[in-house]
Parts: sequence; C-alpha cells; structure tokens
Amino acid sequence: MFSRSSGCVLVVAVALAGSLIAGCSSTPGSNGAGSAGSGASSGQISVVASTDVYGDIVQQIAGSKAKVTSIITNPSADPHGYEADAQNQLALSRAKIVIENGGGYDDFMNAMLKTANNSAAKVLNVVDISGKAAAPGGVLNEHVWYDMPTVARLTAQLVIDLTAIDPAGASTFTANSKTFLAKLATIEATEAAIKAKYSGTAVAITEPVPLYLLQASGLVNKTPAEFSKAVEEANDVPARVLADTLALFNDKQVKLLAYNEQTTGATTAKVLAAAKANNIAVLPVTETLPSGKDYLTWMTDNVNAVQSALAQ
Repeated sequence: MFSRSSGCVLVVAVALAGSLIAGCSSTPGSNGAGSAGSGASSGQISVVASTDVYGDIVQQIAGSKAKVTSIITNPSADPHGYEADAQNQLALSRAKIVIENGGGYDDFMNAMLKTANNSAAKVLNVVDISGKAAAPGGVLNEHVWYDMPTVARLTAQLVIDLTAIDPAGASTFTANSKTFLAKLATIEATEAAIKAKYSGTAVAITEPVPLYLLQASGLVNKTPAEFSKAVEEANDVPARVLADTLALFNDKQVKLLAYNEQTTGATTAKVLAAAKANNIAVLPVTETLPSGKDYLTWMTDNVNAVQSALAQ
C-alpha cells in the first residue's frame, strides 16, 4: 500500500509538475482542457495507468490502438515512495482513459488528475469495479489485481470504454479481450485445482498483497492481522505480535510464507529467517510487474509457485 507519509511530498511534486505543464502546453490555439481530449498524435487512444500492472492489461486489450503510459514501472522500486513528475502529469492532461487502483492505494492519482485539468477523461477505479468493500470493522484489501474476477470485470469495462472512443476498433478490442480472458480462466483453473487438493491449508503473509490469490486457492491466512497491518504501514510490530507470528514457523503451523519483496525490512527479515530455518516454503510477490513479464505470465508464475510450494 502507498505510504500515507509521502502525501506532503506528492502535493509539492504535483504542484511543480503542473507549473511545468503549463509552460509545455502553451502552443497556439491550445490550452490544458483542449489538449486533454486530443489523445495521442498518431490517432491512438491515450491511456494513463497508475501502475504497469494496469498499463499492461489495457495494452493487451487495446493493442496498437492505444498509447499507454504507466506511472509506476520500476520492478525494483518500492511503489510506496512514488513522486509525481512533469512527464506523467502531461500524459494525464491528454489522457482519454485513466486507470487507478482506488481503495486508498494510489491516492496520488486524484491530486494529479486535479492538476491535469482533464475532466473529459474516463476514470476507471478498479476497486469500485471489483465491488469489494471492507468487512464490518475491517480494512479493505486494496490489492485487487491479484483477484482474477476483478481483472475480468476490468477487461469487460475496458472493451466498453475503448469502443466508445474508437468504434472502428470494436472487433479488435473484443477479440483481444477473448484471448486475454481465456488465459485468465486458465489461472483460475489452477487456483481451483489447488483449492480442490489443499483447501484449508494454513499459510502466512507479510502483507495482504497476494491474499486474494491465496484465498481463491482455498488457503487460510494465519498471520495476525496486527502484524501484516504494521508491516504494510511501516510501523513497529509489537513484541507480542511478532512472537505470535514467528511461532507460526517455529511450530510449523503454516505450509508457506508469501512476502512482499518490494517492502522488506528488519521485521520481514526475521520472519523470512524463521520460515527458512524451519524448511517452510517462501514465495516472493511484488506489487508491480517483474522485469520481462506481462500480467498473465506474472500471475501464472505466482499461482504455479503456490502449487509447487504446497506439493513439497
């Protein structure tokens, strides 16, 4: 999850980016609002996504008919530390479709959209599309790109919105979506196979990043909620909670540990060490695309890794 502590930095960065854009877009006969609806100069549909996860998904559906800008793309970077820049702000000012995760994950997008002055853009909030909400008294797990039904709903919405902008491309968008959804169904079939064989198996996490995938596979998260919440928000983990978490591995109460390798720290290192010392499978996960992989390859690798870990 994006760090709340970076909010002030983002506001300043977005403001500076907006000032730069004002200078860059001052060509004769144009202004911020006019350039916002223009799309790419090549006739492609301009799309901006908060992360390369959504950028890749829309590219697979739109193909060459869209020019996609993904704001967060570095697989070795911590997504929590994002700062806006003028280039991304300019892309937002010209976008016809904007994809944000929502659910508090990428709130920087809202600030950037206001600065972009692009009210004509179609904004897709993936958490809203998912229909997911926090349980009473609970906290929403906003990492919805690990939920295959949500990605299927996003795909359907993309076909609708891309077609509305480019009716001539409807057949392309529909055909690409069918190919994409067929591969997504294969991932869901693997989840179902895991569930059929290992339903109820206990697992642990450092953060709820892969939780939807694990739950769809019938696995039960035994990590104390206070532990994963503290790690996700970069807070200290109380000694009692850390002891309870380490006991999951020392007492061999769980079959695998899925950890977010993009936000490691001293606490995560202790948990990893405990898992390895007790020969418990360790599964690294990320919030952005690994280098050289698209969304479908990435999720296929994730679900296959879970299956292999449980078979050990």
